[in-house]
Amino acid sequence: MKPCLLIPIFDHGEEITGVVESLAPAQLPCLIVDDGSNAATRAVLADLAEQKPWVEVHRRPRNGGRGAALKTGYREALARGYSHALQLDADGQHDARDVPAFLSAMREAPDALVLGAPIFDASAPKVRLYGRQLSRGLVWLTTWSFDVSDPLCGFRGVPLAATVAWLDAHASGDHMEFDPELVIGLHRAGVPVRNVPTHVVYRPGGLSHFDALRDNARLTAVYTRKLAGLLPWAFSRLVARTGGGGR
Repeated sequence: MKPCLLIPIFDHGEEITGVVESLAPAQLPCLIVDDGSNAATRAVLADLAEQKPWVEVHRRPRNGGRGAALKTGYREALARGYSHALQLDADGQHDARDVPAFLSAMREAPDALVLGAPIFDASAPKVRLYGRQLSRGLVWLTTWSFDVSDPLCGFRGVPLAATVAWLDAHASGDHMEFDPELVIGLHRAGVPVRNVPTHVVYRPGGLSHFDALRDNARLTAVYTRKLAGLLPWAFSRLVARTGGGGR
């Protein structure tokens, strides 16, 4: 296994230095995908790349959304020869002390998608918690399994070859809906899932790019499409398991 750290960023210039410094003990190369950030964030990223030889910044010319940045990051990481990406958010919500646990799970199951199973403290908004529970239930239904503990957590270990192969074969969203869409897609493609408990903190006054109206609509559209395709997918899965239905 040859992993790298992967961080998508859009305008989190105030937080990214602390995030990167917290990851230094992992002693892994770090690829930061700048999704069209403002000038202040670009300046911080340039300083990080100059001061820390293990940090590389790939800049997208314009903001395309979280999903677009992650898809760019997966392809760029694979092109650089990495086998896995350990993905974290740029806003400091994720606990870098859990990196060893993720890497251990990735080494034990190198073919698996390793998902963060969030442990929230009192800082977590109740509406977000209710939304996550709904997403969990919908993903369980669309995958016919309870394998996925949380489809929304951005702290995850991603097997790059399988992920890029899935991206090449399927259209997918460019915004917040991409995270659960990828989980459903890879699970349906036969990629095993592992879950790693991890602490997640919502920082007071932190910048969030989640748009309650548009992103919830996008998530609803993804789940609706997946549910609509559930019976054909289940039938094809049954046929595959029975060897083509006989003669």
